[in-house]
Amino acid sequence: MTQATAGATAGAEASAATAISVRGLSVRFDGDAGSVTALDGVGFEVPEAGFVTMLGPSGCGKSTLLRAIADLVPMAAGAISIFGRTPEQARRARDFAFVFQDATLLPWRSVIDNVRLPLEVGRRGGAVEQHAEPEELLALVGLEGREDALPHELSGGMRQRVSIARALVCRPRVLLMDEPFGALDEIKRDNLNEELLRIWRETGTTIMFVTHSVPEAAFLGQKCLVLSAQPGRVLEYMDIGFASPRVLGMRDTMEFVQVTAHLRGLLETAR
Repeated sequence: MTQATAGATAGAEASAATAISVRGLSVRFDGDAGSVTALDGVGFEVPEAGFVTMLGPSGCGKSTLLRAIADLVPMAAGAISIFGRTPEQARRARDFAFVFQDATLLPWRSVIDNVRLPLEVGRRGGAVEQHAEPEELLALVGLEGREDALPHELSGGMRQRVSIARALVCRPRVLLMDEPFGALDEIKRDNLNEELLRIWRETGTTIMFVTHSVPEAAFLGQKCLVLSAQPGRVLEYMDIGFASPRVLGMRDTMEFVQVTAHLRGLLETAR
């Protein structure tokens, strides 16, 4: 795909440009029992073509933070920009795409037709919409030859590959991923971790990735954002300096164990 060659170097090392800027973000939800503060004073920046993972206790606002960036929940205070645009402007420009824990494929549509879906339900503001070829994306995620399969004919890992291809079809500059591999077994999860890093290197897409797995957060991320318990606040925005390309065997090294031990220690204080 056209974006792949241009993004290969960008995926390996983030450029100086800022993709996502979050400043003083607070999110509150009002209900019958009163107001609940989900996020309070959150601030950080994600570099263009960077890969940021996010950890925190259940209910700390990790998913809420992704949804605020995606213009799916309102901000009570603060500001968010995506390549200089507001979340609403970025959403309308299709600057980002969302991958959820469930693949949410339409069961009556083939694999290729599920990937094509974003091209059918909306268009960018420009006169000519730029998009990737669905067939090329299926090859990118390792599903070449399964274009005509229906979702029920695929494994859980394959369905998530389709959802990633669908998210990439409009060539988003940012990919927001909310525990996309959380329901998979360890073998499939490890395989998709390696595949995701390969896709990231080849496309140069900026990724924010929520997980509850400390090893996954350390293996995937260039940086890891750790949030405290509700209300979510930034405990640490940690650089993870492992060299690329990363391989699963590195998880047995002392350096990796030290990083995961530090992250676990942060999570203990986050409760």
